[in-house]
Amino acid sequence: MQLTSLKDVFEHELKDLYSAEKQLVDALPKMAQSASSDKLKKAFEKHLEITKEQLSRVEEIGEKLGAKVTGHTCEGIKGIVKEGESIMKDGKKGAALDAALIGAAQRVEHYEIAAYGTAVAHAEELGHKDVAKKLQKTLDEEAKANEMLTEIAESSVNQRAEA
Repeated sequence: MQLTSLKDVFEHELKDLYSAEKQLVDALPKMAQSASSDKLKKAFEKHLEITKEQLSRVEEIGEKLGAKVTGHTCEGIKGIVKEGESIMKDGKKGAALDAALIGAAQRVEHYEIAAYGTAVAHAEELGHKDVAKKLQKTLDEEAKANEMLTEIAESSVNQRAEA
């Protein structure tokens, strides 16, 4: 796809976001299974359900705009997921692995916060106010997930991993 206009860039971003969410739908159950902290496990399971909604939201946006969002791979998330898989393979189930999983999950959240923030700005610039509002909802969910991971790390996991 040639990126010759902001519309092209925005459609490419939607494809990237769709691919990222799809990859995370596959990765989150593995992360939940690897977690030893019940609170962390439940956070991953809850975020899986939210991620499925986010995936549907991007699909709906693509349909509304007449943009095909499938058939693309988000290489950024692919690399972050690969790092997370390596952590799960190399780690021993317990608090240290939980701390590493939180770090991996936060890398994902930070990537998504940046990507959705850009998509919101581009949607607004293109005059897609309703689309921007939907993307902003996802951006807010990603920020909330990041805050929840920080809370889990600081309230228990990091202290247990240090011991």
